[in-house]
Amino acid sequence: MSILLALARGIDAMNMRIGKAASWLILVAILVSAANAVVRKLFDLSSNSWLELQWVLFAAVFLLCGSWTLMDNEHIRIDIVNARLTKRVRDGIDIFGHIFFLLPFSILLLWTSWPFFLSSWSINEQSLNAGGLPQWPAKLLVPLGFFFLTLQGFSELIKRIAIFTGRMEDPNEREGGSHAALAAEAERLLAEVEVPGAGTPVSPASSPAPKH
Repeated sequence: MSILLALARGIDAMNMRIGKAASWLILVAILVSAANAVVRKLFDLSSNSWLELQWVLFAAVFLLCGSWTLMDNEHIRIDIVNARLTKRVRDGIDIFGHIFFLLPFSILLLWTSWPFFLSSWSINEQSLNAGGLPQWPAKLLVPLGFFFLTLQGFSELIKRIAIFTGRMEDPNEREGGSHAALAAEAERLLAEVEVPGAGTPVSPASSPAPKH
């Protein structure tokens, strides 16, 4: 198990670096979108290649950051049900879900998307729109994204089994994740605007102005 946990840590480190690097493409997409809008409004010019670049950048962020999101336990869950279960039951559900749902799905998508990319690459497939981008780089993102997601799925399965058997602590339970941090910050902000002794929060806009 120690060797498997070391492998899981290596996968986690790789996917975190890839995810952080890919997240910068959000800024690039914003700049490209803003530039397209400005040029179109001011000069009545438009380019299909720059328009298509926007959705390619979005696809890159979505697919390349998915494994990082899984590692940080930030994918959407049905928390209203999950929170009512015991820790051991939740860990068992995670192990079952990774074995029978996540990994088969990601492996299937990886298996079927690779020929999808190869056929596009072999003919140097181009956009159907005049002046558009080549299509094979965007199609390459699909097998890449599911390759990293498959690796992360194996990493999460290893860690869940180790947690279930008591060989490691659950980092998500210890750190709470970003959802817990946001909830704590919301409680702090509400406490700051609460009037002492009144027991009801008052918005800053309705608080009395200071006397001079």
